[in-house]
Amino acid sequence: MSKNVVVLDYGSGNLRSAERALARAGAGVTVTSDYDAALNCDGLFVPGVGAFEACVTGLKGVFGDRIIGRRLAAGRPVLGVCVGMQILFERGVEHGAETPGCGEWPGTVELLDAPVLPHMGWNTVTAPEGSVLFAGMDPDTRFYFVHSYGVRHWELHAGPGFAEPLVTWAEHGVPFVAAVENGPLMGTQFHPEKSGDAGAALLRNWLGTL
Repeated sequence: MSKNVVVLDYGSGNLRSAERALARAGAGVTVTSDYDAALNCDGLFVPGVGAFEACVTGLKGVFGDRIIGRRLAAGRPVLGVCVGMQILFERGVEHGAETPGCGEWPGTVELLDAPVLPHMGWNTVTAPEGSVLFAGMDPDTRFYFVHSYGVRHWELHAGPGFAEPLVTWAEHGVPFVAAVENGPLMGTQFHPEKSGDAGAALLRNWLGTL
């Protein structure tokens, strides 16, 4: 039986391409902003493109921050993609203005220090040992990125008795967080729905955790 995934519609993100990619990976997919559907599905996919502040405003407009918090408290999986991952962090800084995020992870989303922005196109990542999202993939596998901002410093370190989050890195001018696996909460800076076979494999790996 396929897993039921909700693509959260809060006014941002490539909703239809995410829907198609998840369906191809084997999920039953609903695109909706409905609170109960998003809270109770097997997996919640949080997309996001554009400005950090606009995405946070849209997310809160459909109580998405509350949905994410309640899902995580119950151990229910959430996958954030691109700005949908960035807004899971504590804050974003754009053009000198700071906007609070969901605060699920400490850290700041900031402008990448790179000679060319946005970082647009295919790039490799460095995944840690034990990664579920990147299981079975070659180290030279490429994923599709479109962003100018990212998390350059990982600040969450688990205490005794807790598993350390698995952080995947990529580089464009400077190293930045490309993916995080932290129990039921996961995220990718790249777009798996635009990453062809590699993205499909990653989505299948995520669906396998639901």
